[in-house]
Amino acid sequence: MTEKHIDTVVVGGGQAGLSVSWHLKQKGRKHTVLDRGKIGDTWRQRWDSFCLVTPNWCCQLPGFPYDGNEPDGFMLRDEIVEYVERFARSFQPPIRENVDVRRVGAANDVGRFHLETSEGELSTDNLIIAVGTHQHPNIPTWGSKLPDDIVQLHTRDYRSPALLPQGAVLVVGSGQSGCQVVQDLLGVGREVHLCVGSAGRIPRRYRGRDIIEWDAVTGYFDLPVDKHPKGREVRFQPHPHLSGRDGGQTIDLRQLALNGVNLHGQLLDVEDATVHFADDLAETLDTVDRICRENLDEIDDYITNNGIDAPKNDLVPVGWQPSSQPRTMDLKQTGISTVIYGTGFHFDFSWIDLPVCDERGYPQYERGVTPIPGLYFVGLHWLHTQGSGLFYQVGRDAEYVVDHLSSNL
Repeated sequence: MTEKHIDTVVVGGGQAGLSVSWHLKQKGRKHTVLDRGKIGDTWRQRWDSFCLVTPNWCCQLPGFPYDGNEPDGFMLRDEIVEYVERFARSFQPPIRENVDVRRVGAANDVGRFHLETSEGELSTDNLIIAVGTHQHPNIPTWGSKLPDDIVQLHTRDYRSPALLPQGAVLVVGSGQSGCQVVQDLLGVGREVHLCVGSAGRIPRRYRGRDIIEWDAVTGYFDLPVDKHPKGREVRFQPHPHLSGRDGGQTIDLRQLALNGVNLHGQLLDVEDATVHFADDLAETLDTVDRICRENLDEIDDYITNNGIDAPKNDLVPVGWQPSSQPRTMDLKQTGISTVIYGTGFHFDFSWIDLPVCDERGYPQYERGVTPIPGLYFVGLHWLHTQGSGLFYQVGRDAEYVVDHLSSNL
């Protein structure tokens, strides 16, 4: 790197880091964005049929709201990449691509912070971390016990059914990614087995509106994390399953079963080619349904209390019930050739050599502002509100952080 000291460094060039850069430019502040890949890579690396689960109108990057013809549609992977790239071109951020930040710590001489990167060392007075929490895929420990001839991959590495070997597929985890991969496989006639987890569900549409629109109308999108019933623990909860596929779909595990998916309880262990399941499928499905109904009851109350003219609830419960199922399954006899992990990710902030993380290794902050002067975070799930990690409100958090930085020099 030619410059050894920069006033402000932004680590991460996704929508969060770019939003920060946009606001820094509005303030006339000199800065540099460092990204380990290229602009749009986070989205470019998703599977072929990937699409947003939030409607296009939620794409509200600063100064660059969605400008297409389908505000109620759901952008596909390549369209998302194009949107992010166009956003960057609209203001030309000072970004250095393909630069890996390996360590940050306190500076010994110039500035507050010292950075070690793949292109050398530099110092900065202000450091804004915008890298998200999807650093490493979660792979269950029992995965090492699976037979060598069974292909294993995480949803991060999944691309399309055509690239998988012939045979049935076992998907582990029923969050958004796992369920959308199940949809993908089911759409081409693959035999699918799904180990159900704790992720909840919400309908795609309810009482005349998209469920995300209700989140906005009721004020749920603006609910600060500290006022959420689950408190800050909601940051570590899986997203409810939902899909933007084919114009938007509800994902209901019971309906997936009627469509041919073989549902199982939590996968506990593996012995040779035999997998062992917990006897919790019925209980899990009932819990998912109950929490969904509680969320919809809150919308009903809002409609009633505010005198909103909305259609009556026309959702019909899916009546499928699990029968008594074996607690074990022989993968070879079942014809399973592939195991796909929809088990999410775990974060890794160990490269930040500063006293900012708690006992679990997660950063401590209030709306992105840390106790360490000049150090900030942006783009994390529920950093401040539900929209903090989404196109919808990441720009608002970026503005808050940049304003704080500029007023505390």
